[in-house]
Amino acid sequence: MERIFLIGYMGSGKTTVGKLLSTKLGYSFVDMDAHIEEQQFKSVSKIFAERGEDEFRLLEQKCLHEVAQFDDVIISTGGGAPCFFDNMDYMNTHGTTFYLRFTADELSDRLATQATKRPLIATKKGDELRQFIAEGLEKREPFYTRANYSVAGDVNAVVKEIVEIIGQYKNR
Repeated sequence: MERIFLIGYMGSGKTTVGKLLSTKLGYSFVDMDAHIEEQQFKSVSKIFAERGEDEFRLLEQKCLHEVAQFDDVIISTGGGAPCFFDNMDYMNTHGTTFYLRFTADELSDRLATQATKRPLIATKKGDELRQFIAEGLEKREPFYTRANYSVAGDVNAVVKEIVEIIGQYKNR
């Protein structure tokens, strides 16, 4: 019975890594944002616009508590999920947490091509995008760094490292 929570800033590759891990380990995969969208029949950005962030964060916490009951699952959280309520403690209690760690410069490079798909950064470019990410990371780092493990690198390196870590503690 295994639960792996992937946390990190938007653009850190949580969904991509999660899908690859689920295939490699034979676990199911849940993207919390997609799960919320399916339950609410609307996009996260639409929920934010219609109900505000506070309502979204309540939906997100409810979703977290629901998916944390699944067995043998990889869970990709939203970037802000660890930063609200007791979500980080909850994840650490109910599974193993991995922080996909990147610098503001790395995230800015990764997100520059995706900006139009992400409402929070849709109008930001160049230095403004980098500054926005740097400020967001600074606020979220105290939560992210409470993860059981911190991993960095390209997608394949991150997947390989997580598989190795899981193998080590499974063999204890």
